[in-house]
Amino acid sequence: MKLTTKQLTFCALLTAMALALSYLENLFPLTLAIPIPGVKLGLANIVTVFALYALGPGEALLILLARCLLGSLFAGNMNTLVFSLLGGLCALGAMVLLSRRRGLSVYGVSVGGAAAHNCGQTAAAVWTLGSAAPLYYLPVLLAVSLLTGALTGLASACLFQGLRHTDLMKG
Repeated sequence: MKLTTKQLTFCALLTAMALALSYLENLFPLTLAIPIPGVKLGLANIVTVFALYALGPGEALLILLARCLLGSLFAGNMNTLVFSLLGGLCALGAMVLLSRRRGLSVYGVSVGGAAAHNCGQTAAAVWTLGSAAPLYYLPVLLAVSLLTGALTGLASACLFQGLRHTDLMKG
C-alpha cells in the first residue's frame, strides 16, 4: 500500500486524535458510573470506525497499530500492548467484515467491534495469566459492549453527518 503525502498526513492526524481520545478517556474512569472493573467507552474506536469508512481497512489498520504502540509507550507500560493489540485487531477485523454486510449500519458495526474488542482483551488476559478464569467475566463485558458500542457508533454517525459535505469520505 503506497500512501500519498495527503493520506499519510491524514493518517498521522487521526492517530494523534485517537491517542488524545484514549488519554482523555483515562482521565474520566467509567467505573465511577458503571462499577465494573476494566470497562471503558472506547473513544479511540470512533477514529477507527471513521478511518475504516473514510480511508479503508489498510489505513485503519496502520492507524490502529500506531495508536496501540504509541499509547503503550506514552503510558510507560508495554504490558498493555498485548491487550491493546489483541483487542484492537479483533475489533477492526470484525468491523471490516461487518461493514461489508448490506443493511448493517455504523451502529451495528461499532457494537460488533466493541464486542470483538472485549473478546480480544479477554483472550489476552487468558494468555497472559495462563488461566481460563477471565472467560467468566466475558459475558459481563459483552453486555456492556452493547452500550459502549452503540455510543461510539452514535458519535461516529454524528461525525459522518457533520463531514458529509467534505471530501473526507470515500466513494
